[in-house]
Amino acid sequence: MDTPLPLSRRKLLTLAAASVALPARAQASSEILIGQTMPYSGPASSYGVIGRAEAAYFEKVNTEGGIAGHKLRFLSQDDGYSPPKTVEQTRRLVEQEKVAMIFGTFGTPTNAVIRKYLNAAKVPHLFPTGGADQWDDPKGAPWTFGWQPNYNTEMRIYAEFVLAERPQGKIGILYQNDDVGRDNLRGLRQGLGAAADRMIVKQVSYESTDATVDSQVISLRESGADVFFNAAAGKFAAQAIRRASDLGWKPLQIVSNYSSSVAAVLAPAGLDKSKGIVSTQFQKDPNDPRWRKDAGYLEWLAWMDKYYPQGDKTDIFNVYGYLSAQTLVEVLKLCGKDFSRENVRHAAESLQRVELPMLMPGITLSTSPTRHVPIRQLYLIRFDGASWQAFGDAKGGAA
Repeated sequence: MDTPLPLSRRKLLTLAAASVALPARAQASSEILIGQTMPYSGPASSYGVIGRAEAAYFEKVNTEGGIAGHKLRFLSQDDGYSPPKTVEQTRRLVEQEKVAMIFGTFGTPTNAVIRKYLNAAKVPHLFPTGGADQWDDPKGAPWTFGWQPNYNTEMRIYAEFVLAERPQGKIGILYQNDDVGRDNLRGLRQGLGAAADRMIVKQVSYESTDATVDSQVISLRESGADVFFNAAAGKFAAQAIRRASDLGWKPLQIVSNYSSSVAAVLAPAGLDKSKGIVSTQFQKDPNDPRWRKDAGYLEWLAWMDKYYPQGDKTDIFNVYGYLSAQTLVEVLKLCGKDFSRENVRHAAESLQRVELPMLMPGITLSTSPTRHVPIRQLYLIRFDGASWQAFGDAKGGAA
């Protein structure tokens, strides 16, 4: 197994056989077999904790008896955030390891290159880690199901906020030169509507292979922007926060929620340099003191202590992995004892206002044959120098 998990966990999560050739019948084995690729190396490696958290949650499920007497077996391969490697690993998982489903693969470009293949093979493509619009296309990709609110929804919420807070603002945006970045840019323009051409004074991109984004941040500051949409990912978002502060540039800064981790982004950037940044969230921030006596947080904390003690309790990606794994378990519970691919797909379309303890209050999971993204709402949040603080009501689509 390529995943850098402890040896005991690697043994526990080794995959056994499942049949790709017989998608219509239930698996003959007493195991439910799950495949994934995740960037445990490369430019997006900070997101690899999501896969480790998911593995730890599946260990908990197995320890407690599994699902309908079936144990979960999970093979999470390192793709280095390289689409060609994602294709290679996914095909191997499906055709050689014979996994029953692909779950939680990280990234928009990496999921985009396997979506057509998985749909043609009628392999459930469940809950990609990322918010691209294309994960919610029940007609064009009936076997693909997103999970988190899409980037278009997120950027529209930010646009609404900026129009209210700084209607005469000058906006600069930094985005990754791929489908993620283009979704963000398109969502921002759509959210601003007629004001987009007037308000957006500078838009600059970077490549995931770049060493830094220093020159991009300098050009944004020189544009006169007083609103900074920092739609960079991971280490690039941290670099941009730090560089903006070091330049003495103090715009209203908005960071995409995929870069809202205190441990992975804000701490490396500097907590003092991150104060006042605005983002969105649908999951409880483990750094927020208001959850210290919350039953859901205490349950998550107990799971971390028992099943993932090496994990960082300040990293919200460990909440993300916990929640996404819980969502898959909810789908599998709906399958009864029939874990055929068709029945898994049907169950994934049948979530009805499912409550998970680490989701923000009022946010639930719902899907249908015409809705393949279970989470559609977000709260605006602001960083106070130590933790994120939510403000206002949940925004976005119907719960």
